Amino acid sequence: MPLTSDDLRRLWRCLLTLCLALCAALVCVWLDTPIPWMIGPLVVTSLVSVLGAPTVSANALRNSGQWVIGTALGLYFTPAVGVLVASLWWAIGLGIAWALALGLGFSLCLYRWHAGPVSASGANHWRATAYFAGAIGGASEMTLIAERRGARTDLVASAHSLRVLLVTVTIPFAVQAWGVRGLDFSLPGVRVVHWDGLVLLALLTLIGALLMRRLGRANPWFMGALVVTMALTLGGVELSAIPVWLTNAAQLVIGVSLGVRFTPEFLHTAPRWLASVAAATGVMMLLCAGFAWCLAEWTGLPWATLVLGTSPGGIAEMAITAKVLQLGVPVVTAFQVCRLVAVLVLAEPVYRWLQGRFGPA
Repeated sequence: MPLTSDDLRRLWRCLLTLCLALCAALVCVWLDTPIPWMIGPLVVTSLVSVLGAPTVSANALRNSGQWVIGTALGLYFTPAVGVLVASLWWAIGLGIAWALALGLGFSLCLYRWHAGPVSASGANHWRATAYFAGAIGGASEMTLIAERRGARTDLVASAHSLRVLLVTVTIPFAVQAWGVRGLDFSLPGVRVVHWDGLVLLALLTLIGALLMRRLGRANPWFMGALVVTMALTLGGVELSAIPVWLTNAAQLVIGVSLGVRFTPEFLHTAPRWLASVAAATGVMMLLCAGFAWCLAEWTGLPWATLVLGTSPGGIAEMAITAKVLQLGVPVVTAFQVCRLVAVLVLAEPVYRWLQGRFGPA
């Protein structure tokens, strides 16, 4: 099927966006910023998108980036690391409870700041909007559930996008400014690229990603690749490392996919709402730093590792930060993955319980 003029225009814009992102990444490498291959594309793409530039991110590239990162992170789960992570089950459980409580507190703040009087008929949407905007889960999944509950999906999506952007940009710079890096107690199970093994690894993780997608799971390209690679590495099967250039490219396309969300319409959605989300996100990051300090005292793990593990950011973004700064990739990944799964499973049942207790939204 031949490409239409619209297809060609979109392809051209996607290529220009990638070129701009590559330039930004190279500048960040030169400036020695944290996670330059994601931060540079994310910040520059966000800025030019807000200014009205016709930036484009291809879903296939974003999915490929998550596939690569999920595979690269799974290589850290050697049998010894698996035993360590399993021994931290209680800390991960506390992290889940913390994330749920933090999300409820965030939701309550948004509701108190923005909700008008709830009508007798229960037509006011603010409870659902504030609740699903505050839940620290995946943006797309929370937005889909919020739509079923009659919430304003534009506000829910914008809250999650802004929260992830602020956390992704702020925490790596804060950790680097603190002078913390290279504390990792784990290394990938295999550190040499074997091209035949890499092809087999790519095939197996692709099957895992497609299976997750067919089952309707969240983040299927990331989670499918992660689970398959974890299973292989925990079983002592070492096929190949991931080339550095490939993980850099994956970070770049993930940064672009986040940045293109920030269109001029995004800023006009509800300025007061976005300001509230930004302020609350800042408070949440400070609270998470305090919670991470408590966990560090109880577990003996590095504080920076637990900051990344408990922060209200995205799995891929926080795990990439841990990987680049060498700050406990398996622990960060385990905390973030378990938190995401718990929020996705519990968000809607908890909302139904709150409806039954306090009345419909």
